[in-house]
Amino acid sequence: MEININCDLGEKSKHHSNKHDPDLLEIVNSANIACGYHAGDEETMNDVIKVSKKNNVSIGAHPSFNDPENFGRERMNLSSNEIRKLILDQYEILQKIASDHGECVTHIKPHGALNNMACEDLDLAITLAKAVQEIGDDIIYLVPTGSKMEIAAKKLNINIACEIFADRNYEDDGNLVSRKKSHALITDPEEAKKHVLNMVKNQSLNCHSGKQIPCEIDSVCIHGDNLSSLETAKLIKKNLLENGLELKALNKMGKFKK
Repeated sequence: MEININCDLGEKSKHHSNKHDPDLLEIVNSANIACGYHAGDEETMNDVIKVSKKNNVSIGAHPSFNDPENFGRERMNLSSNEIRKLILDQYEILQKIASDHGECVTHIKPHGALNNMACEDLDLAITLAKAVQEIGDDIIYLVPTGSKMEIAAKKLNINIACEIFADRNYEDDGNLVSRKKSHALITDPEEAKKHVLNMVKNQSLNCHSGKQIPCEIDSVCIHGDNLSSLETAKLIKKNLLENGLELKALNKMGKFKK
């Protein structure tokens, strides 16, 4: 069985250090790179792409609301055209830099509040999916499993990879526990390791209440902005390999080969 490990990277800002990025890029298979709207800049994008290329890590755009002050985590109400422009502009920013390294952006994964809102709102999810579809037939759309984003992407027949979060707890409706709640994050790497293997093996979400929700899982996200991210990533990778999973970059997975 194939599985992917992805990580949000290049997120240097007043909110977050990117010092672990090079180490994480030796562990993960795919990088979701901040495009300067919530974090990062041309230098960080160059750095992540260069190290990703060296480690055969596939690169993706991590578009966000244009809100660096709040790290893209505050909800904003924008028109469909404004949302479309956010996605296309940030993809183009990253693709231009990737081209300088002879690389291509092969996936898109929205960030923060934009992602959370689209998980709950089918109209917004369809707007995002249409923008991704506009980029091209080969682009892979990385979406939270069981979300409205998955439903919208399937309606439009887009290449999707469904992800779970290694270091986040889930509500009974399948959405992430709000970061405003004390039990939102899983900070113990050992707990995260067990959490991930159980979900991947069973193809189901483990909710904080104990409820399990059947779902599709192609990828595991490890957030790069937690103190335990590096240790969590190492343990999860080791545990998945020891349990017979085959780790692949998103664009190398069998389901996306033509």
